[in-house]
Amino acid sequence: MLRHFPEPGIAYEHRPRDYFIAGFTFFCVAVCLVVDANATLEKQNALGVCGWVFLIGLLLGESSEVRMQVIIAVAFATVGEHFASPYMGGYTYRFENVPAYVPPGHGMVYLTAVALARSGFFMRYARMIALFVVVVCGLWSIWGISGLAAQGDSVGALLFCIFLGYLFKGRSPLVYLAAFFITTWLELIGTASGTWTWASIDPVLSLPQGNPPSGVAAWYCLVDAVAMGGAAPVMKGLTNVSTWLPIIGRSRVAAYQSADE
Repeated sequence: MLRHFPEPGIAYEHRPRDYFIAGFTFFCVAVCLVVDANATLEKQNALGVCGWVFLIGLLLGESSEVRMQVIIAVAFATVGEHFASPYMGGYTYRFENVPAYVPPGHGMVYLTAVALARSGFFMRYARMIALFVVVVCGLWSIWGISGLAAQGDSVGALLFCIFLGYLFKGRSPLVYLAAFFITTWLELIGTASGTWTWASIDPVLSLPQGNPPSGVAAWYCLVDAVAMGGAAPVMKGLTNVSTWLPIIGRSRVAAYQSADE
């Protein structure tokens, strides 16, 4: 059940870069969402420009594989945002759009999950962190369906069960644990500031959901899984294309030369 967790009690390396990425993203998320709560559309677009600058800057020190993972995460999450928000109405942003800072924000959130997952702290205390997350998110989910919450949260409880599947069956549990912290942070700030609001009834399942749902991290785990699983095939495909293009070019040149002769 914990076969993909790192061995406990080992003095794993602490890289300052990993903690900087996490701290910087947590700070930027808070500032961005609080500012956007009363921002004009123009200021919202300016936040988007800042988001892209920050994301590109953070990626400069990453491997090509991580960069590809971030690109896939941004693309997949952006498509998902347009489907889930403007189209389905699962949650609604202030201007009923997908803000310009959301795509680069997803990239920074994913990179933060990766950075925390490989950090010495998460590697050494993975099991304790997992216990903390399961207990906290589990109590949150139980509260949501207990009748004590002002807004029922059956969807959150369902998502929590899915999150447990990712955590204990997935190959990158530390990424999912890290995703819980950064996504819970941004969801609580975003909904509290009114930057977006989750529908009281999920439009697909027709079940009550919280604002935000307790197990919302499961959606981000899906983004993480797609990014990690898709990076290698995409990079291999690009390598094959770059290999075949010169061959095709030389073949065409040879064909033209033969025709001239």
